[in-house]
Amino acid sequence: MNIIAVVVTYNRRELLKRNIACLRLNTPVSSIVVVNNGSTDGTGAWLDEQEDLTVIHQENVGGSGGFYRGIQYAYQAGADWIWCMDDDVFPRPDCMEYLLPYTHEPGVGILAPRRLMAGQIFTNDFQKVNLSNPFASMYQQKLKKQVVNGPVDICGTAFEGLCISRKAVAEIGLPNKELFIFCDDTDYCLRAVLAGFRILYIPSALMDKEKFFSNDNWEERSRKKKWKRFYQVRNSTYLSHHYGRNWWVRYLRGFNGMLGYLLVALFTCPFKNVYTLNDVAKFWQAYRDGIHEKLGRY
Repeated sequence: MNIIAVVVTYNRRELLKRNIACLRLNTPVSSIVVVNNGSTDGTGAWLDEQEDLTVIHQENVGGSGGFYRGIQYAYQAGADWIWCMDDDVFPRPDCMEYLLPYTHEPGVGILAPRRLMAGQIFTNDFQKVNLSNPFASMYQQKLKKQVVNGPVDICGTAFEGLCISRKAVAEIGLPNKELFIFCDDTDYCLRAVLAGFRILYIPSALMDKEKFFSNDNWEERSRKKKWKRFYQVRNSTYLSHHYGRNWWVRYLRGFNGMLGYLLVALFTCPFKNVYTLNDVAKFWQAYRDGIHEKLGRY
């Protein structure tokens, strides 16, 4: 079986080194493809020294653009399964061995391992998707609220170790590269589920995830993440608008999500060095872009 791992990286050389070292121990993996999204920290030079890696250098087109290019390459290279991940997750040496038995399960198009952060289960995976109630989250029956000891079907996971079958890529295509960051994995999983594929969560297949911002207070953490929030508002609004089954979901759910960020920005800008009044307008524009399905990089 031809299993190609695809890693997308940007300016996290030391984390990438650890990720690649872990992948090299997963012997069922046939080859490793690294998509370098225009790193400026020496990542490119280090990658060029690695003779066993296939390296794709490109401008920073976000995680979605990175996975678009990496999955495209792996598919064209004849991969039977494509193992996708960011550079901040670290598969255990036997992770792929625990995924392999389920590649032959009927209807399975995507496999998802269990992620651990600081030894604790870390998951945003969910079993049901809500496309009809605007006042409830799209993500229902989240695994983090359950005790899961065996394989279970889910509707969504992250680009942090999900393994995609060739058949699924052939039918649903590549990730939406215009999303840049956030929700590209949810969008891809929704497309798979709506096309009739199963997504199977395998809790015995383990990956460790790097912990970020653990010592930051709210103000520090919010400043670091602020630029991402506009993509989060736009892309989550896009998902609701694109897949929603009624007017209320298509327009109101995204508005509700945007309003939360807008109010935080509005009421904290006089007291905290995080948001400005200009950011309030940016959140509104992000919502409008989402409902008009106007994507791309900001």
